[in-house]
Amino acid sequence: MHRFSLLPTLALSLRPQAIAGGLACLLALAAPTLSAAAAPASPAAHGIAWQTVSTDAEVDRAFARAKQQGKPVFLYWGAVWCPPCNQVKATLFNRPDFIERTRAFVPVYVDGDKPGAQKVASRFKVAGYPTMILFKPDGTEVTRLPGEVDPERYLLTLTGGMNAQIPVRDMVRQALAGQTLTAEQWRLLAFYSWDTDEQQVLKTEELAQRLSELAQATPADLSAVRDRLMFKAMVARTRGGAAEGKADDASLKLAERLLTQPDAVREVSELFIGYANTAVKHLAAGAEARKALATRWEAVVNRLLEAPGLSRIDQVDALSSRVSLWKLIDGAETLAAPRRDAVQREIAKVVAAANDKYERQALIPSAAYVLGAAGLGELSDQLLKAELPRAVAPYYHMLGLASNAKKRGDNRAALDWYEQAWKKSEGPATRIQWGAGYVNQLVDLAPDDLARVKLAASGVIAQLAPKGETFYERNQRSLQRMSKKLTTWQGNDAKRAEVVSQLKSQLSKTCAKVPSGDAGRGHCEAVFSKT
Repeated sequence: MHRFSLLPTLALSLRPQAIAGGLACLLALAAPTLSAAAAPASPAAHGIAWQTVSTDAEVDRAFARAKQQGKPVFLYWGAVWCPPCNQVKATLFNRPDFIERTRAFVPVYVDGDKPGAQKVASRFKVAGYPTMILFKPDGTEVTRLPGEVDPERYLLTLTGGMNAQIPVRDMVRQALAGQTLTAEQWRLLAFYSWDTDEQQVLKTEELAQRLSELAQATPADLSAVRDRLMFKAMVARTRGGAAEGKADDASLKLAERLLTQPDAVREVSELFIGYANTAVKHLAAGAEARKALATRWEAVVNRLLEAPGLSRIDQVDALSSRVSLWKLIDGAETLAAPRRDAVQREIAKVVAAANDKYERQALIPSAAYVLGAAGLGELSDQLLKAELPRAVAPYYHMLGLASNAKKRGDNRAALDWYEQAWKKSEGPATRIQWGAGYVNQLVDLAPDDLARVKLAASGVIAQLAPKGETFYERNQRSLQRMSKKLTTWQGNDAKRAEVVSQLKSQLSKTCAKVPSGDAGRGHCEAVFSKT
């Protein structure tokens, strides 16, 4: 699952001696010796002949090579700090069968923090990390591959994409028109990464309806495909603002099928686990009905958690879902002591078993999130702090520490962690994103500290390279969120308005250095004008 949330923490109610004992136990398990064989941060170290690109010219050369060799292109868009990206490195890119499979295509790696990478992102309509796309040798996009499924299923989906005669876009059109698809094509639709589609195949507002129609059109002998499409439709419907407890009959029938048929739920296990809280709230109306459904759902999650072969990150996802289900079952946001103790033990066990640094970059923030959600905020902090010296990207963990402090009302500590995360972050896109986020938090938590707001925002602007390629995608979105926050913050206050005016002037000088014919200049000039 893609979890970039800032780790929430609930109030503690454990006895002091229980907290101390818990810390000692968890930290003893949380500091295994990392594998000496752990590779450096670049995915190229996994034995894959990645073509690392960050400019249009480099992309064009990679696609020209693919066309000349008659090979598909596999494009991986990622970032060093991104937990799901590190999970992919730990569970997929290091597999001998995946490495061997890469001989059949041209693997292209775009690091979102390389100069020009955000402009490349605009070209391919990629936003979230990781995004993995398969192209034909002629450059036609075939499919976007899911990052949340197990490696074996991923390899099958990759093979299906390489064998596909038509792109997923055309498969959707044909299926909705009642035309016949092969079983492999239906599976490509079921395992397409709708989360990273960026409206290339279906518009956001029509996603739920179209996925439901695809599910209904699925052949009867492909029940796993139908269930996956229907579950994805249900998730899309909840994101579209569907009222809680207002599920349609198809979603209710799907839930009953998954709750009573072990083989069926195994086929969609990562969805059943990852969206447990959302699904239960959507499916059940009223506290008693929700409690009853959450109880049944939790029993199935426990069964999946005990099954062999579940990855450690999936185990943490299951524990996270169990915590949210317990709250629905108990009708309280605070877990009882026995439940907290169980969470602590199981998180410690999972963390202790992880010795690959990529896996830990994915695992530790999620584990800390679960501890915080369970009411073990101090343990969450201790786990994140213990990991800082050995983390692939410790600045990501600092955001978790900042969020924990914010949740407990310690605004000073929260801002200090947000500031540290920005100052320690690496890569131009990440520094823009982290810096803008710090400014936004300052406005929320210390709105009267004009000097600090000005210093931080000026620092973000000062680090912007005066090149058109700077003002695309993630960079542009981060800057516009910051400018909107600052514009709202100034209100009718003359002193605040002066600060914003000075920041606008500073940015204008940067924009003026971008060639007038470059689209990036217009993007730069729009940062404040569109707020």
